[in-house]
Amino acid sequence: MTNNSDFEYKTFEIKTDSGTHPFDMVEVHAGSFMMGSDEFEESQPVHEVTINKNYYIAKYPVTQSLWTAIMGNNPSHFKGENRPVEKITSSDAKKFIKKLNDLYDDEDSKQFHLPTESQWEFAARAGEEGAKEKLKYAGSNRIKEVGWYDKNSNGATKPVGLKMPNQLGLYDMSGNVWEYCEDYYIENYHRHPKDGSALINDNRLLVVRGGSWDFNVFNCSVFFRIRYNHLNRDDDIGFRLSRY
Repeated sequence: MTNNSDFEYKTFEIKTDSGTHPFDMVEVHAGSFMMGSDEFEESQPVHEVTINKNYYIAKYPVTQSLWTAIMGNNPSHFKGENRPVEKITSSDAKKFIKKLNDLYDDEDSKQFHLPTESQWEFAARAGEEGAKEKLKYAGSNRIKEVGWYDKNSNGATKPVGLKMPNQLGLYDMSGNVWEYCEDYYIENYHRHPKDGSALINDNRLLVVRGGSWDFNVFNCSVFFRIRYNHLNRDDDIGFRLSRY
């Protein structure tokens, strides 16, 4: 397993009445990559995306401890401070993010967001250099090294960070819980933005990425994408923070 000291993390601290709550993010540098895959119809066509600005993405999915510190409750089915929060809608996630932005005092103009679908895949593939390796999962071609899925999860989420990270030091991007993206779902990439921005329309279906503890190995691929009703609350969907 790769040691955490191999990666550069920036720690963000949120202060609430219950104390100071730190979490780490990784800066992903601007660059281009080939998004999608010929292996899955909804991830076609493979196309070049150019992300013009650096952004941060969280080392882990949002944990129950961080959620509870900000929101004062824990809706998750599988309880555990270091497990990903789940049983939340995308609106719940955005309420959390609004509170986080209100609490975080910084001089720059950046804000916390859900990652766009392009940001999510670019980070899972480990940026411009990492994407050239064309790994199937986030950090490896062997899912058991990096992710929790239906064959090894024993029917539940797991605490974050127990498997290997990808080359940027990001954990659990393949498996454990699906992760909300900012984008609304369309059936393929024919009308998808090529500048890394989110696709927004009046669809009630959102994009979720990464696979989860109760889905098969193929769903954990860095290119796999599915649609999800924004009103649903399931115990296999959480989210990860982006900042840009």
